[in-house]
Formats: sequence, C-alpha cells, structure tokens
Amino acid sequence: MSIHLLRHGDTGQRSYRGQLDDPLSELGWRQLRDAVEGQAWDRVVSSSLTRCAAFATELAERRGLPLRIDARLAEYHFGNWQGVPIETLAETEGDALGRFWSDPVAHPPPRGESFDAFFSRLSSALDDVAAEAADARVLVVTHGGAIRLLRCVSEGRGFGDMAGIDVPHASLHAIAWPAIVSHPVTAAP
Repeated sequence: MSIHLLRHGDTGQRSYRGQLDDPLSELGWRQLRDAVEGQAWDRVVSSSLTRCAAFATELAERRGLPLRIDARLAEYHFGNWQGVPIETLAETEGDALGRFWSDPVAHPPPRGESFDAFFSRLSSALDDVAAEAADARVLVVTHGGAIRLLRCVSEGRGFGDMAGIDVPHASLHAIAWPAIVSHPVTAAP
C-alpha cells in the first residue's frame, strides 16, 4: 500500500480559506494536471470541497479509477480568520497569529475548529483510507493544513512544527499510515 497526499491547486485567494468552498483558478487546474503527470494510482479519495473534489473527479474519470469523496478531509475551520487576508491578520492580530502557529492546540483562532476535532476527523479519514487500500496505491486530494497535520502525526513531530512544513499548491507528499506512533493532541509529541 502507498498513500500520497496532494494539495489542491491555486484558487487565486490570499487568505485562510479554511472551509470556504472556492473553485480552482486556471493556474490551479494546470498545477494539478502537471503534478500528476507520469504518476499512477489505483484509487482516489478527496476532500468534499470544490478545490479538491473537482480535480479528483476529473482525474478519476479520465483514468477510470474509483473515487470516494470524504468530507472529513476538509481543511481546518479557521473561525473568524476564514476569508480574512493574511496581511490583514498579521497587522491586526499578529500576536494571536504567531501563538497559533507556534502552538495551534493551545491557541486556535477565535471561533476556530478545536484542534482535537481536526486531528480526530483527519486521523479517522486516513484510517479508513488505509483499511480500504490493502495493496493499492491511493491518492488523497486534500488541503495544506490537513497535509501538515497528517505529516506531523506520521513523522512523530509536534504540531508546533506545522508552520515549518512546506506544502505548496499541487505538491505531493508520500505518507506512512497508520502512523507508527500514537500521537495525542499536544504541541509536542
């Protein structure tokens, strides 16, 4: 079994989009098509948000692959920060933003999703992917925050490391799952 996580492509937005349902830009479509060129999978699982699901549907149909849409793979809900330009947040809530990125468990955004809920739903979704996959090669189309969290879990890293994990649009990330280490929701493993 192998699992690759693929971040959605560009949406043309410059803010924490979270669970806002943005479509891909033309650039985003091109990025994703280029990212999967020459790659092979046996099945596709995708976040239900349009910026992931639209491409996953196209890819699965074009290659004749089974597709499953899973809402648990949606991005983190940034609460009051969703849709606010990052530059604005840095100016108006810079200290809170810094605390969030250094310890997202203890310092979520105002009215944001609890980190325990984010961790639980993503872990549960990946557990199901692994259980269904057997010896299959699976592509999971999801979001930057989801990939950062899942990499922290699978690599035994603290969630405070999330900000330092580079996850550009349309980037692929091989992941070992189930995670070897049990990872409680804390800032450090």
